[in-house]
Amino acid sequence: MSERTVDDGTQPTTPTATSLGTRAARSIATTTKTPAQLSLTTPRWLLRLLPWVEVEAGTYRVNRCVAYAVGDGRITLLPGADGSRIMAEDMRELLALRDVMDLRLLEAVAGAFRTKHVLAGTTLAEAGRPADGLYVVAHGQLERRGTGHYGEPTVLGIMGEEEFFDEEAALRGNDWPYTVVALTNSTLLVLDPDRLRQLEDQHPELARTFEQFRSGGSAGGAGAPAVASGHHGEAELPETFVDYDPEPREHELAVAQTVLRMHSRVSDLYNVPLNQHEEQLRLTVELILEQQERELLNDPEFGLLNNVAPAFRVRSRTGPPTPDDLDELLTVVWKQPAFFLAHPRAIGAFGRECTRRGVPPAIFEMYGSPFLSWRGVPLVPTDKIPVDPVESTSTILLLRVGEENRGVVGLRPDRLPHEHAPGIAVEPMGLDRRAVASHLVSSYFSAAVLVDDAIGMLEQVQVAHYHQYA
Repeated sequence: MSERTVDDGTQPTTPTATSLGTRAARSIATTTKTPAQLSLTTPRWLLRLLPWVEVEAGTYRVNRCVAYAVGDGRITLLPGADGSRIMAEDMRELLALRDVMDLRLLEAVAGAFRTKHVLAGTTLAEAGRPADGLYVVAHGQLERRGTGHYGEPTVLGIMGEEEFFDEEAALRGNDWPYTVVALTNSTLLVLDPDRLRQLEDQHPELARTFEQFRSGGSAGGAGAPAVASGHHGEAELPETFVDYDPEPREHELAVAQTVLRMHSRVSDLYNVPLNQHEEQLRLTVELILEQQERELLNDPEFGLLNNVAPAFRVRSRTGPPTPDDLDELLTVVWKQPAFFLAHPRAIGAFGRECTRRGVPPAIFEMYGSPFLSWRGVPLVPTDKIPVDPVESTSTILLLRVGEENRGVVGLRPDRLPHEHAPGIAVEPMGLDRRAVASHLVSSYFSAAVLVDDAIGMLEQVQVAHYHQYA
């Protein structure tokens, strides 16, 4: 007969084990362990896709030919008691005032602007009619419109905060060359002809400056070098030379550093099956590379987001990034564009706009991973491009890369003592009196935009816009 257990009504019955249990067996078994998993790491596609230049002596000089651009094409606005006010020094963005050094005169001009609020759909300027002032956009979006060869309407561009129009028409007393319509409720700062005349009456120096501008033609830069072409006759050849920028920009390598600390008993006793020093070093380098990519995009000096020339910034017409917006971005970086760079939420917003239009983007494969693409150019994700937490807006970049293409390049040292990987050094710092070993982990890097048209930006795209489908 089989043995039976007795149930006294107070404890559950436990059957007698007939074989070794798994819990007991684990005590003498070898487990398979993974390396430590760090959820903060990303693929860091920018670091992979950016061509790297090995820099000697820690400095990279970008020699350019002379550029004749004046300022950044925008008039900086500051918060005031009753709205926005103009930074007086930025009045030099106007060609008529670019040589005025007297801050008192610039402040007089800046203070003569008045605030104007308009509703969406308001026509602020109409092509062919006399200009009624110089406008600076304080808030909102405006659209410049023209007329095509066959009388069809054309869109000449979108204007937003800190952009202005039209100096030539307002200061010379000409007609508007295009029509300007407010796409959104907008706030503008306006210098009208009456205030301009008052300024000239009160400040004779300004009157002379504006009169010189009116009589002197457009204050543009020097033209392209003269070159003759053709094969008829014996025309006298033009003479020319290409001037160099006398003050080329130099990029000094930045550094990201930390000290890795580990007690000697950990590395002595707990190194099987994974080497603790190597694991700690691997995770530390991962964190440093994450910071490196973040700085390559956001650093105020060399970060790509802060090195886009005004002429290569595009504004979204409707808010979310549409195929039209990316097409517009491709028109400013059209020479061998390599890839778009955007926050995953911005790429998702673009995908929704494509779905709405019924034009799904093609798939592009790199490094064994699929990417959405537009016009054959991949959209590469990175979470290092900021998303405004209140307005849910972000930025999309388009890059041409490589020295041979006069594009964007990454910079790192040619060689380092104690080099652990390209641009990364791990230097032992010894043991302290607590038997803790320290290692200095350093990463040296920077980025350079060789010419302005190597990088373009689609600004302030809305990433939280969704559609309702029937």
